[in-house]
Amino acid sequence: MASQSMEILICDARLGKPKLSPFTVHFLPSEAPTVGLALIQAGIAQSPEDPSLARKGCFGVFGKRKDWDSPIYEGDRLELYSPLLVDPKAVRRKKANQNQDAKFQAAAAKRKARRL
Repeated sequence: MASQSMEILICDARLGKPKLSPFTVHFLPSEAPTVGLALIQAGIAQSPEDPSLARKGCFGVFGKRKDWDSPIYEGDRLELYSPLLVDPKAVRRKKANQNQDAKFQAAAAKRKARRL
């Protein structure tokens, strides 16, 4: 049986500046091309339990997080993401608290100005 192939782009943003490189995925006509198959053929991972890709949300297609078994199509851009440096929830919470503190300080300044 002859194998089929398709061209995708792999964007590796795990180490510093993102590198975009073309890659050809080879697969049998009886099997569907998946994100996992592309990662294995590219030499990035050995299996879904690979420590380099064990954390959730470390790869996706065109900015959308995908699972290991998600299908991949001709011309897709497979992206490898770096780990988050800061928890987004913590940043939002801190910013909300700063805004709340600013409101309290403004109200206190108004009260103080009325007394003078």
